[in-house]
Amino acid sequence: MNAAWRGVVLAAALIALPAAGELRTDFDAASLAQKMAQRPVVLLGEVHDNPAQHAVRAAALRRLLEQGSRPAIAFEQFDRERQADIDRARRETPPSGKTLAEHLIDEARPARSWNWALYRPFVELALEFDLPIVAANLSRADAMRVGTQGFAAVFDDATRSRFALDALPPALLAAQERAVDDGHCRRMPADALPAMARAQIARDLALAQAIRPHFDRGVVLLTGNGHVRTDIGIPFFVGEPERSKVIAIGLLERDWLEADAAQRFDVAFVTPVQQRPDPCAALPGKR
Repeated sequence: MNAAWRGVVLAAALIALPAAGELRTDFDAASLAQKMAQRPVVLLGEVHDNPAQHAVRAAALRRLLEQGSRPAIAFEQFDRERQADIDRARRETPPSGKTLAEHLIDEARPARSWNWALYRPFVELALEFDLPIVAANLSRADAMRVGTQGFAAVFDDATRSRFALDALPPALLAAQERAVDDGHCRRMPADALPAMARAQIARDLALAQAIRPHFDRGVVLLTGNGHVRTDIGIPFFVGEPERSKVIAIGLLERDWLEADAAQRFDVAFVTPVQQRPDPCAALPGKR
């Protein structure tokens, strides 16, 4: 059995029997910063549109930086192809009336719409403390290519071999399909789920690849809770002994908390709920 396949078999076992994580109800900057300080590589989850989560994360990150930590800051919100735009923009003088953070976001933002008012504080912190800003995400176009054409459409032979992408554990694929279906209110056609699961797996791998060069100095990745999950997310693509450097922190809204939530993260914080319209109301399909 080769090394890559041994890692896949081990990961499949972890999917089947996830370790119990820590569930915390003391969601504040001090408690979050304390957990972030425990490992140099922080996978920091979020519900994308929850301002309370973003505010506490930014305050916790500032605490960490003021204590002397100097991690790279990696963003799901920037596609990996935009790294050169980020590096160029931060060397430039911003146009009149714009801050450097605003200029950088304008130059590097992807086509996908994000609420940049929620993410600008993190860009500002990276600039204030002169930290690397890492464009970490797989673009929507590349994710769609993986979904429709397979992993070879985006990842080279060496990467596919290293991570056994063409022989992923059925447990991983099934769990990702369930997660995708749950995320779409269980209204997705069954035949659409495999492609969507492949795209999600490809994003997890791209995020893992983007942060790996920064493991030695430390890195904080800002990303959705699904990518942070220890059973099916980015940690699947982080081998030993690197895994001992990583802490996966989920930020879970109280009303959406599931019984096994603590098993999906190293640490999960219960957070306030962002009031929003019913996300299922506008989705077609089975009810």
